[in-house]
Amino acid sequence: MIRYMILDDEPIAHRIIEGFAEKLPILQKIGNAYDAFEALTILQEKKVDLLFLDMNMPELSGFEFLKTLSYPPKIIITSAHKEFALEGYEFDVVDYLLKPFSFERFLKAINKISFSKTKDVDQTHDHDTDLMYVKSGKKQFQIALKNILFIEAAGNYCKVFLENQTILTLYKISTFEEELPSSFLRVHHSFIVSKDKIEIIEGNQIKINDHMIPVGQTYRSSVNKLFKSKKK
Repeated sequence: MIRYMILDDEPIAHRIIEGFAEKLPILQKIGNAYDAFEALTILQEKKVDLLFLDMNMPELSGFEFLKTLSYPPKIIITSAHKEFALEGYEFDVVDYLLKPFSFERFLKAINKISFSKTKDVDQTHDHDTDLMYVKSGKKQFQIALKNILFIEAAGNYCKVFLENQTILTLYKISTFEEELPSSFLRVHHSFIVSKDKIEIIEGNQIKINDHMIPVGQTYRSSVNKLFKSKKK
């Protein structure tokens, strides 16, 4: 579970984030703050894993507020001003959402939290941060990473192959490659595989269940390193 708080002086911004967050069971709202002083009170009293932070606020700006925190939670900046983006990443923010942002863009930011390999997000039950959310048509699928066999690029779409299901999504394979943890490996311009699901590596092919997946020339050295590590 990721416990989040919103700090924004505009009520409509709170409603938009809350509406998006309600679609993702991994997110639990802890509080709403409309200025930095309200936010500090909540942070002192409650455990917050993720803060949605606006930049333009009365009294203290978003960056000024961040400078007051000794141990800040994960930060996703929400702002109508793109000129703050570069400075935002100097604070090691998770993502920068430019208002108005879509649910798909919001989902991408949350997946960065879910895929994170850091341990500073408290887990109230096992594997909460081993989840990803994938939009397919009008549906949002919650997927455990351990259930993914491989991902295949198919034109403008990607197919996510699970044990008993295949999900078609508009996610790009480059997005999966960027955000998935190191337990996944790009082996071809059209394929990413789960290392744990590999049964056989033979020549230029990988066998996962009944699927034979090609190994691209560009990715062969990475696969060879994996093969050597499995032999040890």
